Amino acid sequence: MMLQVTGLHKAFGGVRAVDDVSFSLEKGELLALIGPNGAGKSTTFNLVGGQLAPDSGSVRLAGREMAGLTPRAVWRLGVGRTFQIAATFASLSVLENVQMALLSADGRVFSFWRRAADHRRADALALLESVGMAAQAERPCSALAYGDVKRVELAMALAHAPQLLLMDEPTAGMAPAERVALMTLTKQLARERQMGVLFTEHSMDVVFGQADRVLVLVRGRLLAEGRPEDIQRNARVQQAYLGSGRILGKHPA
Repeated sequence: MMLQVTGLHKAFGGVRAVDDVSFSLEKGELLALIGPNGAGKSTTFNLVGGQLAPDSGSVRLAGREMAGLTPRAVWRLGVGRTFQIAATFASLSVLENVQMALLSADGRVFSFWRRAADHRRADALALLESVGMAAQAERPCSALAYGDVKRVELAMALAHAPQLLLMDEPTAGMAPAERVALMTLTKQLARERQMGVLFTEHSMDVVFGQADRVLVLVRGRLLAEGRPEDIQRNARVQQAYLGSGRILGKHPA
């Protein structure tokens, strides 16, 4: 397994936000982390990414322990991340945004005396080609449609060739067709690069249409884990997640 999470615990005061959560992720796999509000999804996600340190438990990437490391140290070990609200430099061009990410990946400090546009232009264009944005390389990010901004953010996250990509609500604010296109692209890149992808998501069409496996958290504990079709049929998941007999996937939460 590329990522192995074992016995994660995290409490805030008397509230157990994450309570003995364990799971694994293989190379090239898309793993969705879902659950009702307050289930512990964001806390679990941030424990893996280094934004939070666990009270106990282990997070191992390719055999190396990451629990308790800073986000920067986690990133250096090979973990990329995209955010619910896309993080790009609106005033820079699409190409310069990716070049800035490459500067960071190379450990270089940006200087106004040395323009980002001079750095690894061919590599930046190749990353943009991989996400279908090479034709818009010279446009400012401020002029892009939101779905295209998310593609640029994805290219930036790939700049240091991560083993693991964390995607926090990757399709938030996107139209249905854009959601499907972005996650279909992500799955293709994950397979090509043998990169594991862990993502949180509220759009059930994305979860059950794109994920290879699904984890369901409820009140900080792992309720169910399995293939999308098995999770859809799981009566306990339906009751806990939607509070009704409705079928998951037909009514996005």
